[in-house]
Amino acid sequence: MKEIAAAKFKEQCLAILDAVDEEGIVITKRGKPVAKLIPIRAESAALIGALKDKLKIKGDVQSTGIRWHAEP
Repeated sequence: MKEIAAAKFKEQCLAILDAVDEEGIVITKRGKPVAKLIPIRAESAALIGALKDKLKIKGDVQSTGIRWHAEP
């Protein structure tokens, strides 16, 4: 797997984005891996936003649905 230092990635970002392959590139900072750049496959990209306007939230999403009262 290819590795590149964060500073070099910053300098050559656009060229690296054009050249990233399926294996991806590990971005390092001070020799330690901090991120991995991988391309979005066409199949995965098609999923983004695919459920927009198809799901409805019913009720309070932050509630467990169980009511309880704590005693002081």
